[in-house]
Amino acid sequence: MDLIIKYAIPEIRSNRYISIWSAGCSEGQEPYTLAIKLRETLGHFTFRRFKIYATDIDNTTKTFGETINQGIYQKTSVGRIDKEILSKYFNPIDGGYKYELIPEIKNAVEFQKHDLLSLKEIKQGINVILCKNVLMHFNQKQRIDVINMFHRALADNGFFAMERTQKMPDETKHLYEQVSQLGQLFRKK
Repeated sequence: MDLIIKYAIPEIRSNRYISIWSAGCSEGQEPYTLAIKLRETLGHFTFRRFKIYATDIDNTTKTFGETINQGIYQKTSVGRIDKEILSKYFNPIDGGYKYELIPEIKNAVEFQKHDLLSLKEIKQGINVILCKNVLMHFNQKQRIDVINMFHRALADNGFFAMERTQKMPDETKHLYEQVSQLGQLFRKK
């Protein structure tokens, strides 16, 4: 995420609207963390132009109910968050046993069920795609197909970030250029 903030955001922040796809978002920690980092980096007015589309195949009541859609997390889930960030972006509820994200952050993230293996992009012209801890669960052909689908979904010169331990398959390297040697952040060619 830090590479996105450092390299991608400066190049796209002047766009009128900016869209980010957090693919395989699980319980929403990643897209909400990215939203908080963007808000901290950009300030209120620029942040309002960002929309994070968070998707996952699992839309069970627990995951997409209270946890994600309402932005409510158990105290144990927010224990590692810096106290200043916690007090700025979360409100304690249920006697401090749970914490709820503030509306500004919740409203910046839109969740929906999506199966990456359907190979259907959620929309076109996305500025940044973040896909961590998902591709490793796919076989090589599935990885290639999903990365190709991400390429179709990205805007010209859009960015694709994946888990540091994942490598870009040789079959898709011609579609992207690596932005930083410090991690797996790529720009669409």
